[in-house]
Amino acid sequence: MAVQSVTQSAPPPRLKASNAFLENPKIPFAVALLFADALLVFLIIAFVPYTKIDWDAYMSQVKGFLEGERDYQNLKGDTGPLVYPAGFLYVYSAFLYLTGGQVYPAQILFGLLYIINLALVLFIYVKTDVVPWWALCLLSLSKRVHSIFVLRLFNDCVATTLLHAALLLLMHRRWNLGLIVFSGAVSVKMNVLLFAPPLLLLMLKAMDIGGVLLALAGAALVQILLGLPFLVSHPVAYISRAFNLGRVFIHFWSVNFKFIPEPVFVSKGFAIFLLAGHLILLASFAHYRWCKHEGGLLNFLHSRYVYMRLRLALFFSSSSKKFSKSSSSPIKNLTKEHIVTTMFVGNFIGIVCARSLHYQFYSWYFYSLPYLLWRTSYPTLLRLSLFMGVEICWNIYPSNNISSALLLCLHLIILWGLWSAPPRYPFPGNKPSSHKDK
Repeated sequence: MAVQSVTQSAPPPRLKASNAFLENPKIPFAVALLFADALLVFLIIAFVPYTKIDWDAYMSQVKGFLEGERDYQNLKGDTGPLVYPAGFLYVYSAFLYLTGGQVYPAQILFGLLYIINLALVLFIYVKTDVVPWWALCLLSLSKRVHSIFVLRLFNDCVATTLLHAALLLLMHRRWNLGLIVFSGAVSVKMNVLLFAPPLLLLMLKAMDIGGVLLALAGAALVQILLGLPFLVSHPVAYISRAFNLGRVFIHFWSVNFKFIPEPVFVSKGFAIFLLAGHLILLASFAHYRWCKHEGGLLNFLHSRYVYMRLRLALFFSSSSKKFSKSSSSPIKNLTKEHIVTTMFVGNFIGIVCARSLHYQFYSWYFYSLPYLLWRTSYPTLLRLSLFMGVEICWNIYPSNNISSALLLCLHLIILWGLWSAPPRYPFPGNKPSSHKDK
């Protein structure tokens, strides 16, 4: 009697997706958190009074643009002149069209923007195996961030959302498209440039020189196209206003350096000191942490330089095919965790060294805090304490000497934890085993 072998058919894709949904507790928890936070946003809009700060000024600046003004010196609002790149004008022109300039429909629009941004961030956290599932709730616990989005309607919210969308694209190796979205975020607010140094390093790791130059050209083209109406008519006014890197913020609104005397705070020497600290920290993390497994930053850059020279020298030679087959390329795929860690840490270094952080600037790095804290080797209780301490400092209004000094200390403790934690292997496969504190 013949024995028939029984083969089990593979489960259908829908069943696989269902199993993955149930097996990974992060996914159902993230979905539940998204719906719960949507309800909270609805309640905030319905019952918490709107705070008038910049919305009317934004609308005045946009109306001037729509009426045909192309000189940035003449685009002003009741809180001052326009100081954002051209992408800001296009985005808020769309908001004006959708809301008629009214606050309540704008709050609903920003409520939707908040949920979209949270969904992007949760997707980043779910795709990276760093933060435990229960700690995702920290992303919805900030009173200040809810206020920034739905009670203040700041352009920081748009820039932050675009940045997180770009980061998702980078995680999935869509470097060119990611750079275009990143450039779009920069066109709304320049603070996104804090991510530029780590992003450039990641591009050099993941792409050849030609690919890097092509991606950078795409990002530059976005800026040129968006700013073209102003670059053609009043280029000096546009560049000096929209990309002013030397702005001095008012000491009263500083959340992080309020304890510094105002004459020192506004001095050029203090600005140079912070800039030097920023560059030194970036170089140190790049050399000893981000490029640790490539032999350090200098060795990594040298290897890329040598590889580029070999490619150029052999491009037209008869041995080019042999070279392409036998040579080992320094270009490798990067893990999602390495990409996110490098981007978040690079931005956080800029936050630590920023001369002035206003209240809306909290959105620049809040969503990276749980990730950064779980990238340290600190015990969970200390991580939670640091998170709560930072949140408390940002909710003290107006800031004072004690709250700003405490915030700086908390930032430095987090930075030290990131520095002292062992660097993770940046490439897929052959990872050294590590104990993850969940």
